[in-house]
Amino acid sequence: MIEDFDNNEKKGSVGLKSLGMKIFFFLSIIFIFYNLFFKNSISSENLIKIEKKEKFVKEFGYLLNDYNVKRDTIKNGDSFGQILEDNNLFYPKIYNIVQATNKVFNIRKINSGRPYTILYSKDSLKIPKVFIYQPNPIDYIVVSLTDSIWAERKQKKVELKDFEASGVIYSSLSETMESLKLSPLLTNELSEIYAWNIDFFRLEKGDNFKIMYTSKYVNDSVYIGLNRIHNAYFEHRGKPFYAVEFKTDSLRNIYEYFDENGKNLRRAFLLSPVQFSRISSRFNLRRKIAYYGKIKPHYGTDFAAPVGTEIRATASGRVVKSGYTRGNGYYVTIKHNATYSTQYLHMREKGLKVGTYVNQGDRIGRVGMTGYTSGPHVCYRFWKNGKQVDPLKQKLPEAKPISKKLREEYLTYMKPIKDKLDKMKSTNFGTNQKSIIP
Repeated sequence: MIEDFDNNEKKGSVGLKSLGMKIFFFLSIIFIFYNLFFKNSISSENLIKIEKKEKFVKEFGYLLNDYNVKRDTIKNGDSFGQILEDNNLFYPKIYNIVQATNKVFNIRKINSGRPYTILYSKDSLKIPKVFIYQPNPIDYIVVSLTDSIWAERKQKKVELKDFEASGVIYSSLSETMESLKLSPLLTNELSEIYAWNIDFFRLEKGDNFKIMYTSKYVNDSVYIGLNRIHNAYFEHRGKPFYAVEFKTDSLRNIYEYFDENGKNLRRAFLLSPVQFSRISSRFNLRRKIAYYGKIKPHYGTDFAAPVGTEIRATASGRVVKSGYTRGNGYYVTIKHNATYSTQYLHMREKGLKVGTYVNQGDRIGRVGMTGYTSGPHVCYRFWKNGKQVDPLKQKLPEAKPISKKLREEYLTYMKPIKDKLDKMKSTNFGTNQKSIIP
């Protein structure tokens, strides 16, 4: 019996040791899993907290993190005083603010729809400290509402971003630009660059263009408009026209466009006095007028356009005649030099005064229907050495050529740009617009 008891005691001791080992092994497994999963989970939470750490936001010259910020827009009927009163500022404080800032900030000129921002103290009182009004996307006015009252006009930093775009003409330039979701401002800019070389109302299907331009942005991503086209290629009726921007006057910061041979794209005369117009009647010395049933010379070139369209001086010169006749309606005559003069008929109202000097491209009037005319247009007449001629058949003088020194600099500058334009592909669907600068 004694031996049996001892044996059982030994067996029990072995069983306890085995159980202890099992418990130790189980706890070890739990510890390993804890380190693998729970600890990593906590680390991940810490990382998320770090990632969610408050970012510093600076705008209008203020660290917005230091304030409670309210953004809103001016509504119809809003006044500066009422806005401040609605935001815990009252008379005579408002009166003092208006009096102290009126030389910089005219409170009567706040316009509905324009944004404003109010910065409050970051405490339970939420006292307005700063009022910021934005009359446009670039300018803003800061009004300090503290004991030290002042106002200051400032501007946001404008960033220029580079873009490329290309397209194939299928109808008009403007419709092609629209289909490519490009700004209509590019249409006007491109037509201005090639105004001396291409009649944009007589484009043909298959004509194509490639452009390199910059647009203006604020706050890194807010588009505020086109800056300008810097370089372009336009193929019209199979003929290539390059336009590369080059600074010709550093003191006056003047840029001009030249082709691949260093030839200035500008000419002494624009091809048309009206943008995007069509020729409704050409210069014709043997034109037959159905109403009279006889030959009556037409000494002008008629450019049809809607009433009110701007009429531009095709070259610089001085107004020598400005008046009205029963047949011509309101008209203006410009003498450019001893050789050339031009005349513009059927204007909507009286044009510029005699003696006025105009530059090429200046508005001299608007399209109308005065005088003998069956529809809105401008009749453009052209004199060379005192004789009326067809302006579209004249070999018109070119602009002043580039100097020999600048020409050499230009050709070196132009070559890589031309190579880049040549490598760009034109597209007739979607958009081939991309940002060069991130």
